[in-house]
Amino acid sequence: MSLGKAVRLALREAAEPGKAAAMQSYMKSPMPFLGVQAGPRRTALKRVFAEHRLDTAPEWRRAVLGLWREAEYREERYAAVQLSGHHLYRDFQTLYTVPMYEEMIVSGAWWDLVDELATHRIGGLLAAYPDTMRSLMLEWAHDADLWKRRTAILCQNRFRSRTDTALLFACIEPSLSDNDFFARKAIGWALREYAKTSPREVVRYVQAKGLSGLSRREALRNLPVT
Repeated sequence: MSLGKAVRLALREAAEPGKAAAMQSYMKSPMPFLGVQAGPRRTALKRVFAEHRLDTAPEWRRAVLGLWREAEYREERYAAVQLSGHHLYRDFQTLYTVPMYEEMIVSGAWWDLVDELATHRIGGLLAAYPDTMRSLMLEWAHDADLWKRRTAILCQNRFRSRTDTALLFACIEPSLSDNDFFARKAIGWALREYAKTSPREVVRYVQAKGLSGLSRREALRNLPVT
């Protein structure tokens, strides 16, 4: 049995169909759910991935994109995201994966899919290939696609003291005038994470820029500043 078939079978076995409609409604997803909650889903997929190992990077990328493109249920896309970050394929996280992640980000176009890719996959590539990825994130920060811009803003969320401050602010800047909730939320979230390391720098930036109320509240949420 192929990896894709094994994933689909495992998800159906773990599904609670009575929960599917509520999950779809909560996520505002045009793609239906099977009704597999996060814990059982991760457990089932961990077993499947261990039993169906992939030998090469191209094979792994094909498997990820196969799950993604052929998905009929949202949990199958969650499976693709989980496979993309599986520890067995850590060495496959190279610049060759960027087109795969870009496709997933643009076609996923919602926070439950994009944010994991932004903070863990693209962020990991930025840490490993800073020169190339820095230039790419600056391009994405100016892109017409909201989710590429959100990715550029969020990609350093786990960096803490390693944050490239100039890059963070440069990626935020093009979206400051964007009225979209997800752009404004991303700005606030990224600044809030950076404030855990450099609160004064975040306060300075917030005071200097015309942030939306949402971005400002999110950025300063854990700081003694109003």
